[in-house]
Amino acid sequence: MGSWLGVLRVIFLSGWVVEHSVGPLGLGALVVKPVRHVVHVAELNDAESAALGPLLRRVAAAVTEVVRPEQVYVCLWSHADAVPGHLHFVVQPARKADMERFDAYGPALQMEMFREGAVPDETEVEALCRRLRPILVRSVASS
Repeated sequence: MGSWLGVLRVIFLSGWVVEHSVGPLGLGALVVKPVRHVVHVAELNDAESAALGPLLRRVAAAVTEVVRPEQVYVCLWSHADAVPGHLHFVVQPARKADMERFDAYGPALQMEMFREGAVPDETEVEALCRRLRPILVRSVASS
């Protein structure tokens, strides 16, 4: 996957970057992360804090428009090997089909997806990012 990480970048805005997740949370799972290294939410500066809420809303709206999930989960992941790491806000489409396949929802759905370990197809991720990018750019321009 390392060769296509640049394609995953959806948008860069106000100290934040939005990229498609490289993990097993499904097609359309995006990561919103600060550009600078931040380990704790309390370490965000005023500009990053002010941009975060509106950005998460825009990203969730774009995922909703493109993927049409049952719900969009937004959660914070910041651990690697039980040690706090770089902040990653995960914006994940929760599809009815995934909930039925895993017989789970919420955190249990995420755990089952991690357990299975399947990552989305590179071509599908690239195509989805091409659809998301202009929607996010428009939402930022109109704000």
